[in-house]
Amino acid sequence: MSWMNWLEARIGFLGIPRLMQLIAVLNGFVYLLDIFQPSYVRALVLIPERILHGEVWRLVSYIFVPQVLLRGGNPSLQPLSLLFLFGYLWLLVWTGDALEHAWGAFRVTLFYFLGMVGVTVAAFFSGGGALSAFLLNFSLFFAFATLYPDVQIYVLFVLPLKVKWVALVSLALLVMQMFWGSLSTKAAILVSFLNYFVFFGPAAYAKLRDRSATDIRRRRFESKAFAEETLHRCAVCKRTEKDNPELEFRVSRNDEEYCLDHLPK
Repeated sequence: MSWMNWLEARIGFLGIPRLMQLIAVLNGFVYLLDIFQPSYVRALVLIPERILHGEVWRLVSYIFVPQVLLRGGNPSLQPLSLLFLFGYLWLLVWTGDALEHAWGAFRVTLFYFLGMVGVTVAAFFSGGGALSAFLLNFSLFFAFATLYPDVQIYVLFVLPLKVKWVALVSLALLVMQMFWGSLSTKAAILVSFLNYFVFFGPAAYAKLRDRSATDIRRRRFESKAFAEETLHRCAVCKRTEKDNPELEFRVSRNDEEYCLDHLPK
């Protein structure tokens, strides 16, 4: 995209190499912090009311809080939560490195920043509560699945599936939430995927437009070919039933078709 190339040429130095690795490491650190000082972790989540009271660091710090810590109780001490965290952080690093290899550090940073803007807007729109970076990182996975649809992963470390099928199932779950969820849930999903729409929307629209133009040209060609198709053609004068509807044709012994004027004796 031309505007993205323009941005990269001027502020490309703002790209953060290995951004997702850094975020994954800080997520792990916050998970450990929750074991000893859970009250500190609560000061990091995205709560609009607290931001309006001057706690502006929450606009960034929430991306370092794993989703598993927002489920209540004390998940840090649960083995299943630890397994979930490991898979979550591994997927974060893996998809982030793959996207950085495809796009470069600046575009991955821009993608994540736009997603953070979307999550922040969704948080203020929802009117309270604490939002995590789960949907933001989910959009990162969808970007990976769009670029590498045939890569195989092991769901729950056991079931081998191509990324595109995992993405489609995840998309179906999101659509269900869009239909049956609250207004704030719908807004959170839509706005949190702002980065995905910005990066892939123009290309998808252009592809759809080109496909429509190709279909139109194909239909025109097929209709023209059908219009030019004839049932009979004289092997001598090349006239067809379209040249003269009154013409009669016969097939001779040599399997060639002739009009009555040129029928061999």
